[in-house]
Amino acid sequence: MPYPETFTGFQVNGPETWTEFHKNEFQPKPFGDYDVDIKIEACGVCGSDVHTISGGWGEQHFPLAVGHEIIGTAIRVGSKVSLIKEGQRVGVGAQSYSCLDCRQCKNDNETYCQKQLDTYGAKWPDTGIISQGGYSSHVRTHEHWVFPIPDALPSTVAAPMLCAGLTAYSPLVRNGCGPGKKVGIVGLGGIGHLGLLFAKALGAEVWAISRTHSKEADAVAMGVDGFLATSDKDWNLPHKMTFDLIINTANSFEGFDLDAYLSLLDVHAKWVSVGLPEDDGIKVRNQTFLSNGCFFGSSHLGSRKEVLAMLQLAADKGIKTWVQEVKISKENLAETLTKLHNNDVRYRYCLTGYEEQFGA
Repeated sequence: MPYPETFTGFQVNGPETWTEFHKNEFQPKPFGDYDVDIKIEACGVCGSDVHTISGGWGEQHFPLAVGHEIIGTAIRVGSKVSLIKEGQRVGVGAQSYSCLDCRQCKNDNETYCQKQLDTYGAKWPDTGIISQGGYSSHVRTHEHWVFPIPDALPSTVAAPMLCAGLTAYSPLVRNGCGPGKKVGIVGLGGIGHLGLLFAKALGAEVWAISRTHSKEADAVAMGVDGFLATSDKDWNLPHKMTFDLIINTANSFEGFDLDAYLSLLDVHAKWVSVGLPEDDGIKVRNQTFLSNGCFFGSSHLGSRKEVLAMLQLAADKGIKTWVQEVKISKENLAETLTKLHNNDVRYRYCLTGYEEQFGA
């Protein structure tokens, strides 16, 4: 069977019309020796997709097909590919390139490479072609960012782990989440719910921290050990200086009392923010950190090594993303991304039905 020379995807033309999707053909980057062509079968719908096409994160290259929680079948592998075999079920996350040669890349920190490129919306330096994401028939990706999917994980369960899951998993394992540790997850959305599931699977005592009690029953069903609602009076006082690590996944800093959150941390414990709100962010004063000497930082995606370990942990422990499946189409994309924009999701949408739109 001949390989497709062009791919087809649902693209948006700009932020003014971000809910209008157009089914277009596009030219992928030239096929290289280390590349893998993947026929897509499922793709998670990430908050990044909405921030990007709606203009919340600033100027982008349009027309653009977003989507970076991709699962499909490797239908073509380059002559030097050694990590992936043709016919394998594989995934691609939010990153699709780094130099693989710098100090960061050589230390399993390729997600911090100064030359890293995103799966969609990035300009390939040699051709100027704009990378297109998983709301498409196919994706072409360097083997380093193509991951074999364990048989135990259904595609719609695995897809959201490739961005949302990794965004939570990497800072958890890098900051000592495990038995004997008390870990908090702020925000119970796509990233947050996977953070809870992974922190629990890693053996920690896990607390969900949310604005209200509306998601408490869901958090309990996910296995949390405790739940804090920041709208309760003096919500933080009984837990001051008892947490070893807090991962903040919240997508807004509106009304955010940072001092109250940081008061939960033990001496030199860490607060890691992974959400990327569109608003102005938060004012930080050095006095905030004095009472416990806590550290405040961030985290970006994760390494190939971490992706493979995360997927294996999910397979071994039977971790299941809370997913709502949606068949990919112009109409369903408009409706689904509008719902996500309004935070109407429990807790990740995942696109399916690719063969109906793009053929077998």
